[in-house]
Amino acid sequence: MAAPVTPGSEQIWLWLGTIGMALGLLYFLGRGWGVKDTKLKQFYAINIFVTTIAMSMYFAMATGFGLTEVELVDGTVLDIYWARYADWLFTTPLLLLDLALLADSDRETIYTLVGLDVFMIATGLIGAFAQEAIWRIVWWGISTGALLVLLYVLAGTLSAAAANQSSAAQSLTNNLKNALVVLWLAYPVVWIIGTEGTLSFIPLYTETAAFMVLDITAKVGYGAYLLQNHDILKSVGDGTSAQPAD
Repeated sequence: MAAPVTPGSEQIWLWLGTIGMALGLLYFLGRGWGVKDTKLKQFYAINIFVTTIAMSMYFAMATGFGLTEVELVDGTVLDIYWARYADWLFTTPLLLLDLALLADSDRETIYTLVGLDVFMIATGLIGAFAQEAIWRIVWWGISTGALLVLLYVLAGTLSAAAANQSSAAQSLTNNLKNALVVLWLAYPVVWIIGTEGTLSFIPLYTETAAFMVLDITAKVGYGAYLLQNHDILKSVGDGTSAQPAD
């Protein structure tokens, strides 16, 4: 059952997240309006879905419908934004699909990356709802381990697949892959030092702000950088040497 909205505090960051995702969605819709190229259309569709899902989940959290409480065995009550996990469960595989399509990866690679990603999010969610602090940390470790394996596979398979693309496509793939690695490694750090990891080195207010900044960067910023390179995206799969857009 959703907990009531608490005025002020972290709600400001959730509303800023909602607005940021909405602006990202409008940008992708406007930039993609009238695009005819089939390859470009699929990249726009992916990023439009990413920001639509993220905007909806941030709106749910901002209005209290994406929030619940978990009582630990010691009586401590934690506010858990389950809608954040619902967001990640759908948007992170789509971001991986962006990269896989850019590198022209095969289906087996895509299935492997998505499978690892779903497992990572699911085990993180289990950790968020565990009632004993030790098990929360154990599940965090399992989820983080899955993330490290995912990033290892991502680095190896995408580099190999992108080697068959143009130099411009390889460069764009590497830039986006490196950005994703850095951003995604920050998520478990925020989780474990925040209230959900029960260490509470940072309060819920700061934790919510940190996740919001990471989400906006990893979804809107990532998508905007990808989609400004029309010539490269249209060349994916044909080996042409398109140059990055100015």
